[in-house]
Amino acid sequence: MPKVPNIRVEPPGPEAKKVVAKDDEYIVKATKTAPLVFKKAEGSVIEDIDGNTYIDFYAGVGVLNVGARHPKVVAAIKDQVDKYTHVAGTDFYCKLQSTLAERLAKTAPGKNKKMVFFSNTGAESVEAAIKIAKRGTGKQVILDFLGAFHGRTVGAMTLTASKWVQREGYTATLMPGVFHVPYAYCYRCIYKLQYPECDMWCARVIEDVYFETQIPPNDLAAICMEVIQGEGGYVVPPKEFVKMVFDLTRKYKCLFIDDEVQSGLGRTGKMWAVEHFGVEPDIICSAKSLGGGLPIAATIVDAKLNFDRYGRHSNTFGGASLAHASALATLDVIEGEKLIERAAKLGKEAKKRLEEMQQKYEIIGDTRGVGMMLAHEFVQDRKTKKHAPKSRDKISDMAFKKGLMLLPCGKSNIRYIPPLNIPEEQLNTGFDILEDCIKYVNKNRAD
Repeated sequence: MPKVPNIRVEPPGPEAKKVVAKDDEYIVKATKTAPLVFKKAEGSVIEDIDGNTYIDFYAGVGVLNVGARHPKVVAAIKDQVDKYTHVAGTDFYCKLQSTLAERLAKTAPGKNKKMVFFSNTGAESVEAAIKIAKRGTGKQVILDFLGAFHGRTVGAMTLTASKWVQREGYTATLMPGVFHVPYAYCYRCIYKLQYPECDMWCARVIEDVYFETQIPPNDLAAICMEVIQGEGGYVVPPKEFVKMVFDLTRKYKCLFIDDEVQSGLGRTGKMWAVEHFGVEPDIICSAKSLGGGLPIAATIVDAKLNFDRYGRHSNTFGGASLAHASALATLDVIEGEKLIERAAKLGKEAKKRLEEMQQKYEIIGDTRGVGMMLAHEFVQDRKTKKHAPKSRDKISDMAFKKGLMLLPCGKSNIRYIPPLNIPEEQLNTGFDILEDCIKYVNKNRAD
């Protein structure tokens, strides 16, 4: 790969502008972050169509924990192409599928035997979890949290509560029986309390208020949670919050669904983020980085929740053999290169660097994260904590033009999620660029 970063022409360059224009003409609006048009990507380096190179701090929106085009992943895909590309694994059988299922099942916390349902996307893994929970408990109500993001299909979108734009126009057709309560977002406590003097009221209020007034606890099929919220702002709750919520599921005989679509596969310095909190979920939803760049998702469930008969749930491409091959290779890379341990070590060093930036620049209101799942929250004023989305966007845009790819989340946050095997030199160079951008915007506020 060429030198990185190396900006030969200010992005978007002339070739990129042509592609962006055609995209705008023919592609239905979804989400866009920057006018980056890919030519090539390898490891933690991206080359655009105009010959610019960038350091990747967003890992394909959390997809590339092992980096782009890891040689072992590419080799596994090429090998599988020469055999067969598709089986329809929900109807037929192949060794790849059962091998991957066994391997994933054995990574899940807890002593109980686990089983796996494969699909294609994080949203699909959540949809499967919803159906499994309802069939497994015979109950229909699901509790989730404000700030949650689980996807944009109807069931997953109903559980989502991070931005109104994701639900606008669909509220009349959302799935019934879903309730949301405040999350333990201590930097912006909705109850205006201070941790730990608050005595974890955000957890206690669920039983003391919501179960007494509007959520019938005996109808609960599950409580669903991102143990570290992703799109909602990379919010890390106190450890006891997760434990107290989990204890409610044991008390009221419902399930604990752990959405690890963004936080799993070593990102936080553990295989699963939930391992930081000492609880054993009944269901884990996984996707994004599982396929090493190919689409695959897995819903890992306690074996006692297996459907009682065939046909309750199925799909066509969840058994995609190329994705199974790439997922097995991805797990090999995570294990062989000790990327979980590396994420824990580098994460501590990276967080220290981010905290040092916070000490220097008033525009940074909060620094948070675990492992290599890190973020800054930008504010107009530290006392009022008023969001600074324009300044956040200015920082991202400046970084893009300097050769660093960033990704926003929350109302005024930037997440820092490079591949777990990013060379330290590139990581440090990326932080140097980031700090230059923050320093400039801190002096020349956009909000």
